Amino acid sequence: MTTKSPLLSRPGAVEAAGADAGVASHYGEPLREQRALAAGTAVVDLSHRGVVTVTGPDRLSWLNTLSSQQVTNLAPGESSELLLLSVQGRIEFDARVVDDGATTWLIVEAAEAAPLADYLNRMKFMLRVEIDDASDEWAVLGSTKRVEEWSGLLVWEDPWPHVRPGGYAYSVVGEDAHPGVERPWFEYLVPAAALESTVGDRPLAGVWAAEALRIAAWRPRLGAETDDKTIPHELDLLRTAVHLAKGCYKGQETIARVHNLGHPPRRLVFLQLDGSQHTLPAVGSEVRLGDRKVGAVTSVVQHYEMGPVALAVIKRSVSPDEILTVVDGDEPYTAAQEVIVAPDAGQVVGRQTGFLKGPRS
Repeated sequence: MTTKSPLLSRPGAVEAAGADAGVASHYGEPLREQRALAAGTAVVDLSHRGVVTVTGPDRLSWLNTLSSQQVTNLAPGESSELLLLSVQGRIEFDARVVDDGATTWLIVEAAEAAPLADYLNRMKFMLRVEIDDASDEWAVLGSTKRVEEWSGLLVWEDPWPHVRPGGYAYSVVGEDAHPGVERPWFEYLVPAAALESTVGDRPLAGVWAAEALRIAAWRPRLGAETDDKTIPHELDLLRTAVHLAKGCYKGQETIARVHNLGHPPRRLVFLQLDGSQHTLPAVGSEVRLGDRKVGAVTSVVQHYEMGPVALAVIKRSVSPDEILTVVDGDEPYTAAQEVIVAPDAGQVVGRQTGFLKGPRS
């Protein structure tokens, strides 16, 4: 049963559906809310997010052995992102990570919290760690700027799109040109009982606004851009969530093999959709090249500046120069590509400095 946020009682609130059920999609003015969120004058209710805590002296070294990220020496207040993978290297969990010196906090999608806590409890063996699904006790608030009045709260700062130590960028643009730099992102941990008083009279934006900024920043989301076959390379997640030089962990062989080959089978792409229609294609709509299906839409939104835009996962072999068609039932939408994950290993940006392994197309 979905717990509904008390902020849904605010004037104009319209509840979101699907993965964001329980919080507001918008408060009556979705495009204005996007502008306010982008400007840093509004915050987003993300109280439906899952929160899993790990305590005990072995917590960081233990998480390090399980995950794709190097977190052994994570300093108090430092933010990171980690993945828990299958043996085949497919993404099973994606967690936002921040440690306060005594507890490691994992912020996840609502549907991830209970399975993640269960998985971690099964993996702790004799180590000095304790795991708790604290989703009922803690809420999350999102913002594009640090909120001065919330300086006493623990905050996770999204590392996207900066390439973390040990990471690797699969895009064709360096960090300075990546649209993600226009979307700094902070998620504050708030006691659930204090959610309304913490927000106070600060303007609110719905998750529609947060999704619009996320999509425009090319930021993948678990459960949206992922399916049961997704590997991190396809979504450019090696830049923030994978350390290529750390010790062994489940799925590492696939990470190394695909990275060394340089050719993930699919690639994330940003789509500019034909704006002449007054509707948006549904998530899951086919992406076609001519009559051939080459992928599917994973996220779609009406953006306050760009109009209708989407993320999609398509076959790596599709040329970036091709104009694609998104088909929702009998309704076709012309879609122009912006390359997120390069189809050619010779075009990708290397580690941290923006060094190119080969010429851009």
